[in-house]
Amino acid sequence: MHRIQRVFTLFLFAVAAAAHAQEKTPIVASDLMKIATASQLSASPDGKSVVASVTRKATKTNTTNGNTEYYYTQHLYLLDPTGKKDPVQLTFGDRRDGQPAWSPDSKSLAFVRADGDAAQIWILPLTGGEAYSITKVKYGASRPIWSPDGKSILFSSAMPFSAVDGEVPWTYERPGRKQRDEPAWKLMKDDEKKNTRSTPDGSLTEVRAWLAKNASEKNPRVLTRLDLQDEQDLEAEEKYTHLFVVPAQAGAEAKQITTGYQIFNNADWSIDGKTIICNSWKLTTAPDYTRNSSLWTLDADGKNLKELLKVDGHPISNPEYAPDGKSISFIIGTTEGFMGRQNDIGVVPATGGEYLNLTQGFDRDIQSLSWSDDGKTIYFNAESDGDVPLYSLPAKAGATPVQVIGDDKGVMNFTVKAGKIVYAQTETGSPWEVYTLNLKDKTTTQITKLNTAWIGGKKLIFPKEYWITRPDGVKVQYWVLEPVGRKDGQKYPTILNIHGGPTAMWGPSAFSMWHEFQLEAAWGYGVVFCNPRGSGGYGDAFKRGNFKNWGAGPAGDILAALEDAGQQHPWIDKDQLFVEGGSYAGYMVAWLIGHDNRFKAANAQRGVYDLTTFMGEGNAWRLVPDYFGGYPWQPETKKLLDAESPLTYVDKINTPFLIIHGDQDLRTGVVQSEMLYKSLKIQGKPVEYIRYPKEGHELTRSGNPGRMMDHLLRVIEFFERYAHHPEPPAASSTTN
Repeated sequence: MHRIQRVFTLFLFAVAAAAHAQEKTPIVASDLMKIATASQLSASPDGKSVVASVTRKATKTNTTNGNTEYYYTQHLYLLDPTGKKDPVQLTFGDRRDGQPAWSPDSKSLAFVRADGDAAQIWILPLTGGEAYSITKVKYGASRPIWSPDGKSILFSSAMPFSAVDGEVPWTYERPGRKQRDEPAWKLMKDDEKKNTRSTPDGSLTEVRAWLAKNASEKNPRVLTRLDLQDEQDLEAEEKYTHLFVVPAQAGAEAKQITTGYQIFNNADWSIDGKTIICNSWKLTTAPDYTRNSSLWTLDADGKNLKELLKVDGHPISNPEYAPDGKSISFIIGTTEGFMGRQNDIGVVPATGGEYLNLTQGFDRDIQSLSWSDDGKTIYFNAESDGDVPLYSLPAKAGATPVQVIGDDKGVMNFTVKAGKIVYAQTETGSPWEVYTLNLKDKTTTQITKLNTAWIGGKKLIFPKEYWITRPDGVKVQYWVLEPVGRKDGQKYPTILNIHGGPTAMWGPSAFSMWHEFQLEAAWGYGVVFCNPRGSGGYGDAFKRGNFKNWGAGPAGDILAALEDAGQQHPWIDKDQLFVEGGSYAGYMVAWLIGHDNRFKAANAQRGVYDLTTFMGEGNAWRLVPDYFGGYPWQPETKKLLDAESPLTYVDKINTPFLIIHGDQDLRTGVVQSEMLYKSLKIQGKPVEYIRYPKEGHELTRSGNPGRMMDHLLRVIEFFERYAHHPEPPAASSTTN
């Protein structure tokens, strides 16, 4: 009897041990390094394969100082749309390979390799052999597209103003100077440089030559353009994207087929290979003053360049020939002005004429589109109510889009071929995987397992969706995540997390916040997030709901969602509320704590706090005239900008405040955060300031992985100074 009891006890112990071994653990910060994404999906012409560019985060040890270095890799993978074969990695190494394009015979891939100062185009034979480079373009090459006969490749290259040939079609912008009145040192050959006298002690001509030589070395940078800020550095010269054609063989020489002061983007071959379509800007003023593009065609050798379709005030982009070559689809911005631009699908005959707006009655923004093989249907994705569904649309007037993939899923990228849609999907249960939808039998097959293994061992929290109606009738959607391990009857600190944009949209399919939301829940916080007026995904009127009203209107929506969440979920501790957000949401955090004292602590990242200063400092400065209807030197606009600037209310901020910015952020500009920090510090307010080296505005999405983790944990550590948990957070006691 005792023996039986002992055996039974051992059995129970073994079962308990097995259950413990299989117990899922919460998300931790270093899980960020495990997330892989597949994008730039491209189906082979024969429909048998799909190639994807897979991005991963990687580490290595610096042999000099022993420190861990964080970086990204991007490699090409061959996928089987049926899911019967495992993905095959095609490229390797510490490099970035992307923009894959299939040859017409499905036997080779062209792709762009970022390996050095200027990216170049390579070809990888899939029948055997090593990849080889086919371009050596000074300013880099991108977006390769094979000609229909497979003999050549069309590509783009962006060159600076100084490298463009021809007479400038507008008045030179250096006051008192003439166009081309100084040596172009960057373009001169060695003999020309030797024969050009430049000295600080010579004639005016020689002095100008000496000054021009210094400027050619960016010492100093001579700035004459309006959009002088790039993302992480000043950009002294405008860039002009031109088209080139190169034979699809090693050692061949590329031929430039467009010239002059015109910008050519998103080129595509006609079905017979005789014509090229693209969207272009015909410049009569400097490109910084031009915001509209139109549809252009040219012969394959660059001749007979002509404008096919122009719609005044409405930019056209991403043209693509229909499978029969008789018509061209494109994306067109159809609403007036540039604030909250609405994107629709247009179709025009390949020979020109009136265009047809296929989505005129569809009040959502189209992101990308693809034709079916028979040309009868167009597939597209668009943000809608917190999701990014995929839709089908008959390619004819009056048709209604039908949702094909949705329900809390985000279709981030897709390709259509041979009766199948291969698509990259984000959802709460997985940050990113690739699937195939068979259009005939409607079956879905997962064809990658980029994140499946490590996600399987993690506790994930799924959001609960709610809607509220504001006093003015505006309906606002929001979501709530519970803290990991929540127990009934206990109160938990909760983070109000706000999105930027301001036209961004969050929801269950928001990849950019997937890890951050799950990490905060693992640290014992509830998370509330919403899409206030001004967000994308709810139609044109909703998107324009924050015109001349960046502060009070959206803030009211956000706080109302938080208050409703507290009523829906008694576990939310109303005395332990925290708030964070970046970019426009950094603005909103500062606005909220300047008008409301309910939060225990706050974090604002890469925000805008003084709209007048932002007008001059950031490369996103056009948000000022677009959203506030004027400029700071206009008295009524200046009054409005001051009233809408969080810095105006800085003396009312008493909440402990963590301010974060990247050293090289030129989208919003570091002066914004410096002004806010100094203003609070002078007043003796509880404030801390973090600056990240070598980072721009995209730190939390595509920045250095090590600094991304540091960023996440600094916010949590700051909140932990003021938070009280009913029990230790799950993530704080987890070893990974």
